[in-house]
Amino acid sequence: MDLFTAYEPWQLIAALAAAFGSAYVRGLTGFGMAILLVPVLALALTPIDAVLLANFLSIFIGMSEIVRLVRGAERSAWIIAGIVLLTAPLGFIALSLTTPSVARLIVALIAFSAFLAVLLPRRPAAQPGMVATGGVGVVSGLMTGYAGMPGPPVVPYYVGRDIPRETAKASMMLIFTIAPFAGLATGAVLEVLDWQLALLALGLFPAVLIGNKLGDRASGRMPDPVWRTFVGVVLAGAALAAFLRLL
Repeated sequence: MDLFTAYEPWQLIAALAAAFGSAYVRGLTGFGMAILLVPVLALALTPIDAVLLANFLSIFIGMSEIVRLVRGAERSAWIIAGIVLLTAPLGFIALSLTTPSVARLIVALIAFSAFLAVLLPRRPAAQPGMVATGGVGVVSGLMTGYAGMPGPPVVPYYVGRDIPRETAKASMMLIFTIAPFAGLATGAVLEVLDWQLALLALGLFPAVLIGNKLGDRASGRMPDPVWRTFVGVVLAGAALAAFLRLL
């Protein structure tokens, strides 16, 4: 299938706008690109193709700023990312066996659970123990494979702690750069990865790059309490949009 001719122009324009908007939110909050982008892409693509396309875009934008992410991330980010790589294939296999309607329901529940998690009181800055960190990695890996969304367990892990904003953002972004490799590798092994998605991702990438840059600049001018409130608003909006789509 030729991905550049299989869809109407309005669908490609919608994908471009979604790529820009979700990347802006990523630059502003440190997360949110996949959570916002996958449901919109799924309007034009199959759920599997939407996840894989989001994976390509997450890798492209993450590699464009990898030096800054490695320098600023907490050590726990490497642990979580490693576990994600090991467990994501299980989530992707589950996605390949699930009907689109069920997959969309689960994606909506994932987004809603992340919103509830950030409402909890902030915890001390100290890194949680290995059990908690490992659990975040496992759940994030399953969500990476199933919905292309490693964020729901990762965001509360960092944003919910009293650590510097830039440390939280760099840690989340590093995980979100590494995690998609597992999804793409699994898709290739299962022979459901259409490599034309990489070309489509390249076509959308300029919008992602610009949106991410503008969002990062806006983040630098935003007070920390406002930033954390915006994180909750983004998660709430993603959950609401996902549930509305089910109706």
